[in-house]
Amino acid sequence: MGKMSRRSFVGATLAGATVRTLGAAQNPKAATAGIKVEKDVVFGKGGDMDLKLDIYRPPAGTEKRMATIHFHGGGFARGSKDAIAERVKSYAALGYVAIAAQYRLSGQAGYPALVHDAKAAIRWVRANAKTLGIEPQRIGVVGYSAGGYHALFTAGTGNRAEFEGSGGNAGVSTQVAVCIAYYPATNVSASMMPADSSADAKRAANSTTYIAAGFPPTIIFHGYKDVTIPIESSQRLVQQFRDANVPVEFHGFEGVPHAFDSHPEFAVATAQLADLFIDRHILNPRTYPPFQAGGQ
Repeated sequence: MGKMSRRSFVGATLAGATVRTLGAAQNPKAATAGIKVEKDVVFGKGGDMDLKLDIYRPPAGTEKRMATIHFHGGGFARGSKDAIAERVKSYAALGYVAIAAQYRLSGQAGYPALVHDAKAAIRWVRANAKTLGIEPQRIGVVGYSAGGYHALFTAGTGNRAEFEGSGGNAGVSTQVAVCIAYYPATNVSASMMPADSSADAKRAANSTTYIAAGFPPTIIFHGYKDVTIPIESSQRLVQQFRDANVPVEFHGFEGVPHAFDSHPEFAVATAQLADLFIDRHILNPRTYPPFQAGGQ
């Protein structure tokens, strides 16, 4: 058998990865076989309410010893962790302990209660790292639409006492390793804050306030035909990250609307992209040499 060149090897590897990705997208049930689900595990308190999460454990032999905590969308007023079950499974299928977490909606509590709930979920996951089979420093946040606000806000405010709340596991760190945001909202609605909120209070509620050096690596997905949260919102967000020298990656998808990843092929494809991003920034950190003229 002839010697395989580096170019041939890389090409064959990428081709194989493409076949696996397309196969998973076309047959999502097969891709998620072996995932074990634990429903409605109480992780903390939101006022008098028990807050619950669902744990999706990866198939045996695929474990990456990392957790991704997912926050659903719904304009802060509706939605539930059950609505993102299939999307969460796409991450579990890749080896992550994928967790869908509940938070109080606007009719139950306003800002900053929803942030407190998200922080409580992070603390619970870290406090239970051994039972979950993860490394405590390997926790990422994933948010969809309004849930994207949770992901961005918590990623930027790890261990800040004014946002921690009292939902459980006090004193456990809320720092996260990576942020994954799908067509994210960047701010809460005005109705979720007291009517007499000052300009400083409103600024403090905006997730983009906390974009600065040291923010976790972030990857953003958005559809070009999104009229709920226009793609320009995420394009501005990417520029903020770049201006702050935060590692950021952006993927815009042609011809698709808000919540495009509710279609299985996009749930699988975006999870695969996030997986590569996590691998090269968190699990197996690496850099790449600059291009040299005349190179291949």
